[in-house]
Parts: sequence; C-alpha cells; structure tokens
Amino acid sequence: MVEKCKGVRVQGCKGAQRSPLSLPLLLALFLLLSGCRVNYSFGGGTFHPDAKTISVQYFDPRAPLSSPRTAQVLTETVRDLMQAQTPLALVKAEGDYDYEGAITGYNVQPVAIQSNETAAQNRLTITIQVRFRNRFDEKQNTEITLSRFVDYQSTQDLVTVEEDLVREISRQLSQDIFDRTLGNW
Repeated sequence: MVEKCKGVRVQGCKGAQRSPLSLPLLLALFLLLSGCRVNYSFGGGTFHPDAKTISVQYFDPRAPLSSPRTAQVLTETVRDLMQAQTPLALVKAEGDYDYEGAITGYNVQPVAIQSNETAAQNRLTITIQVRFRNRFDEKQNTEITLSRFVDYQSTQDLVTVEEDLVREISRQLSQDIFDRTLGNW
C-alpha cells in the first residue's frame, strides 16, 4: 500500500515533488563553507589560522633613567602575557607575530601637592614605543607609543618601591600592547 504525501515533500513518497534548486543550493553552501577560514581566539584576540609562533624582542632601555632591569621586567611581562593569552609558541626571533620596542620615557614627578607645597605623592611614568609585525597581514603592521603610570607615597623612597611599580606598569603596558595589536581594539 502506498501512502499519499499530501502537499509535503517527503523522499520516497509517491507524488512528492523534489525542488530543482535543492541540490545546487546545497552544493553552493558546501563550497562556500569549505572555503572559509576561521580565525580562532584564545584570550580575546583574533589570530590568523596559520600563525604558530610569536616573538618578543628585548625592549631597549633608551630613556635616561631607565635601567636594564626595567627593560628585562617589561620584556618578560610581555612574553608571559602573550603566552598566557595566545595559543602561539614563543620563539626567540622572527615569529609569525613579532614585537620589538624601546623604553623611551622613565620619569618621576610630584603629584598631589599639599598646602605646604610638598608632594603627598609621586608618579612614576614609563613610556614605550612598540613595533608590531604580522607575517600574514602586512596591513596590521604598526608602530605605537604607549604610556602608563603608578602613583606612590612621597614618604617612600623610589629605590625601595621601584621594582613593584615597574612590575605593575609592565602588566598594564603588556595588556595595552596585546589589546592594540591582537585584541581588536
């Protein structure tokens, strides 16, 4: 006994009509989707699907008061953040994404002046220049200047708090670097 398909397109039913566009439409959809490349995100950024490596060169301490220790802390903080927020392997040089830069400003200034014209707080400001190269998309290559600061009590000696301040500023600058180059900001 054969069941009639009352206006419904069911395969195998007598009287069912097959849409003449279904096969070409499915084929076109398949070809469209198979040709797409999806960029993946691990820590909020977007990466080229063929990218496998990232390199962060040593940040040169060019500012008069900047020390090699400050440059080392900044460089290591950027490297750590890139490893934590990307699926890419860190290499010494010429990564698919490559960063290099310099510390161009390292200043301490008084802020929060009190009525007796003494500073209640001082501010450490670090400015850096960063060059980013993307091996897969040269339009994304960029040079940026970033600056961050942290205030500290003027009763504290800079030498005793400097390493903590540099670490805090380095964390902020590292996140800024990521956001501006890979984080789609």
